[in-house]
Amino acid sequence: MTYGANTIELFLLKCASIKLAVDHANPNRRVNSSIKDEDASVRSSVSQFSAEVRDNALMMAEHYKLFYMLENDIRRLIDDTLTEYNKDPEWWDMCAPDSAKAEFKGNLQREQDAGFTPRSENPLDYVTFGHLGDIIRANYSLFGGILSNQKAMGRVMFSLNNLRGPIAHCGILAEDEVERLKLTVKDWFRLLEGPK
Repeated sequence: MTYGANTIELFLLKCASIKLAVDHANPNRRVNSSIKDEDASVRSSVSQFSAEVRDNALMMAEHYKLFYMLENDIRRLIDDTLTEYNKDPEWWDMCAPDSAKAEFKGNLQREQDAGFTPRSENPLDYVTFGHLGDIIRANYSLFGGILSNQKAMGRVMFSLNNLRGPIAHCGILAEDEVERLKLTVKDWFRLLEGPK
């Protein structure tokens, strides 16, 4: 029996979600154990923080990993779908809304002005999560065979964008928001089941 890349990726994301639930149920873990393979200077730096801060970092790292995989999977879905439709990897100019194009240009310029190494050659990697939903909405006719419902997609993306805030900006997710994250990730995968 052979499995496609999407089936394997879905399995891995579900495993990450399960691991997140198991880790959340076990509050006795410590950050220092998660960096045992890092060099001594990292361990020394981490040990300077309180146990509470280290524990919160470890707990939030699990949420970050889940969201990292989800967000990058959504970026890939957008890129693959619009590349396939346009038969051209340069779909950005034809399909991206003006607000996403402006954000891309602003973020790219800010990084160039700071002398940073470019993060990507793909403009999609320079837009915020909220703009990913805008790009899907602007091209929904192309995603209608993949996603089950446009209104549900908008609701799920809105919820994910709100949950992303504390994850991406070093906050703490409240216990009920951890549950909301798990449910919203399940909602996203339900959307990917396509139209009924």
